Amino acid sequence: MSDREEEEVEEGFEPSALGTRKHWDETYERELQNFRESGDAGEIWFGEESMIRLCRWLEKQKIPLDSSVLDIGMGNGVLLVELAKSGYTNLTGIDYSPLAVQLSKIIMEKEDLPHVKLQVEDFLNPSDELSEFQICIDKGTFDAISLNPDNAVEKRKQYVKSLKKVLKPQGFFLITSCNWTKEELLKEFGEGFLLLEELPTPLFCFGGRTGKSVTALVFQQKT
Repeated sequence: MSDREEEEVEEGFEPSALGTRKHWDETYERELQNFRESGDAGEIWFGEESMIRLCRWLEKQKIPLDSSVLDIGMGNGVLLVELAKSGYTNLTGIDYSPLAVQLSKIIMEKEDLPHVKLQVEDFLNPSDELSEFQICIDKGTFDAISLNPDNAVEKRKQYVKSLKKVLKPQGFFLITSCNWTKEELLKEFGEGFLLLEELPTPLFCFGGRTGKSVTALVFQQKT
């Protein structure tokens, strides 16, 4: 990464409404209404293949089905539904939008998944009960935090601190991002976390160059 690129990462991205709670409250208010009217659970961030990719990795690693799993910023909870259908029994989802949690609860009821725990939590200020997870999954939440208009750089640092707190030593962190490259995420999470694997994501070609629009990495917290 060049010095200029490092400066851009340190300074952060252009602020966006996508980084604000107001935006997500409004989004999930609409999705709640849509679900009540049509039964449509709403958008799957990064598409269905992103959920399949995560489930395949967990299966490949023979992660026990009773492992404690936290979905950070679960939105409509569809990833938790997929994990539950794959056999995982100790699932927790958090979101700082009460409307997202409300939508997720309705979807869990429809799917008959009463064992999935859902709660309103700001991951940047997690409660004491949020701890000792063996698996933490982020599919777009770190991206959104990075776009917050109010000191996003500091919020990114707080995110890493929170992750160290809630994830068990040697626990796994699976992150999917459309804003960050592998090298940039290594810089963000390099202290305290070991990169285990980069998961395959679709490639695109433009102007004779090949790249990725999505990055998916697996980290393990150091002891």
